[in-house]
Amino acid sequence: MGLLSFIATLPLAPVRGVISLAELIQRQVEEEAHNPASARRALEELEDARAAGEISAEEEEQAQQAILDRMTGTARPPSGTEKE
Repeated sequence: MGLLSFIATLPLAPVRGVISLAELIQRQVEEEAHNPASARRALEELEDARAAGEISAEEEEQAQQAILDRMTGTARPPSGTEKE
């Protein structure tokens, strides 16, 4: 039966390979998103951009909050879209 099931499921091997690859990529993305070193790099890049005048203080603050939200897994609605 092992040989028969192998032959029958052989056409699905590429699909299983793609699913495996997608799961691997998802794990890597999640690790990178929650990695303190990557958050620190992003915050340093923001600080450099602010010092160079490429972004405003408000844009820097929003980007910092987005980085911290991504790090902690919390999501906030974009400013200006909150309902009262």
